[in-house]
Amino acid sequence: MSKVLILEDEESIRSFIVINLKRNGFEVIEAADGNEALDRYNSIPDIDIALLDVMVPGIDGFEVCRKIRETNERIGIIFLTAKVQEQDKVYALSVGADDHISKPFSPTELIARIQSLLRRVNVYRENSAKVTFTSGPFTLDLISKQFKKNGQLIELTPTEFSLIQYFLEKENTPLSRDLLLDHVWGKEYMGDPKIVDVNIRRLRQKIENNPSEPTFLQTVWGHGYKWKGEGQ
Repeated sequence: MSKVLILEDEESIRSFIVINLKRNGFEVIEAADGNEALDRYNSIPDIDIALLDVMVPGIDGFEVCRKIRETNERIGIIFLTAKVQEQDKVYALSVGADDHISKPFSPTELIARIQSLLRRVNVYRENSAKVTFTSGPFTLDLISKQFKKNGQLIELTPTEFSLIQYFLEKENTPLSRDLLLDHVWGKEYMGDPKIVDVNIRRLRQKIENNPSEPTFLQTVWGHGYKWKGEGQ
């Protein structure tokens, strides 16, 4: 049974989420403020997904996300944001979230987005693959789920890991945003397609010597992005 941590201070919204998650077979851990969410996260092992509201008592959802990501890149994180808070959506992704859902949302959308992210988290955690990719100074090991540059470990979220793996599988091949969305987020993804660009920017911050002039994760103008391998 997958575990979902919910940070939401409005009891009616939290109850709505809890009911629908339990109906779909999830184990639910509730928190009404940021400090409680971190306490619950630190005391309960193997939480798979965190649903974080932004504006909550105590420390806000962004800070909760940052603190979780300091110790755990493998958990999936989804922010709950108001439609008017466009800047919050972008900032949520920049601090380590995998996705965001705009309020109000339907139970169908909520469950679909959680299940989509959970599939990426589970693939990220699997140890059955026996493939290692090498490209220039980078190595990606699907057994240990590690990505390294010049032997130095680079911490990636499940979504970032899926993106890097796909880029290395398709080295030197331009990949459109739609193709990246379908492959990494799933064909059923109903969110903002800008999530691709935000994750690309975040990856460049982690892997490029000069993120503003990327050497490896390059933009293909009018099309999308590609991973530039050696000799290209």
